[in-house]
Amino acid sequence: METPTTARSDRPVKLPLAEAFELAEAALLAAGAGRDMARALAAATVDAEAHGQPSVGFAHLLDYLESLKAGRINGKAEPIRDDPAPAIIRIDAAGGIAQHGFALAFNDLVARAGSFGIALFSLSGSYTTGELGYYTRRIAQAGLVAFAATNGPAIMSVPGATGPVYCTNPLSFAAPAADSDVIFFDQSSSATAFVNIRAAAEKGERLAEGIAVDVSGQPTTDPAAALRGALLTFGAERGANIALMVEILAAGLTGANWSLDAGSFTEGKASPGAGLLIVAIAPAVLDRDFPARLAAQAKRLERIHGVHIPGRRKLAARRRAERDGITLPKTLHDRITAWLTKDARDTHGWTYSVDR
Repeated sequence: METPTTARSDRPVKLPLAEAFELAEAALLAAGAGRDMARALAAATVDAEAHGQPSVGFAHLLDYLESLKAGRINGKAEPIRDDPAPAIIRIDAAGGIAQHGFALAFNDLVARAGSFGIALFSLSGSYTTGELGYYTRRIAQAGLVAFAATNGPAIMSVPGATGPVYCTNPLSFAAPAADSDVIFFDQSSSATAFVNIRAAAEKGERLAEGIAVDVSGQPTTDPAAALRGALLTFGAERGANIALMVEILAAGLTGANWSLDAGSFTEGKASPGAGLLIVAIAPAVLDRDFPARLAAQAKRLERIHGVHIPGRRKLAARRRAERDGITLPKTLHDRITAWLTKDARDTHGWTYSVDR
């Protein structure tokens, strides 16, 4: 263990967004990621953190770093692109990460949606996709309506099943409104996200009733038991139906591993081989006034009828982060900086106080 060059402190560490990006990129490079992969994942990590989603930000970056080291992610993977139709972009992540393939195809996806009115992005052979809202939000910021679905290793059970059969199988939707506004959501088919269960276990907190079972299939509020058992869908069969739809879109159509066949994202050396499907629609082809009409409708729903419009709090968090930066717990910052090479630490003045 190296000795820090500055005094230790338990205070949270505040970082401007640019420095946070450099920290994530440097850690990924040190863990074995290629330059393009590191930049793509660093951007997604900082974006999640800035939008107030820490569980899929730097805390989740640790999973990527460990998986690069263990071989679950091929850090030198180069996405293989094969477009089977004019409006379809198909990518094999080749054991790498979804963010890398998406970054390479993003401009083409936006351009093709503009040309054809609709375009589809299909990706297979990936580690987990991270924050799914990152993909739809970026597409909406380019003026398009977006829908995304992704899968991963089986950690969720459904009514009548003998054990885990799906991942949390999230879906995400985003739409552009006037004045650079974006309405978006990212939600799992499970009653809560896996990262929330893990966070509860780390904090020693109990779970709500009805969101998880233990290894014997019995309901549990113990997060440690839930991690060994399985999550449950929201709304019983209704959530199970949505999970199945996501599975068909994200694994069936893309040719990725079904959740039952996907490797763990925390253990072993095999990539989960997960899938990601994104549909991008150019609203101007159907209605040139769409952004203004959507903004007016959202305002009416929110101000007159008291409807929660998804994405508002996250966009406000992003604006604060652009102004004030992000804040990481000291222990998390130490765990990230522990991955850095000595040259990277010396260049930026970063220090750490824990072993990796």
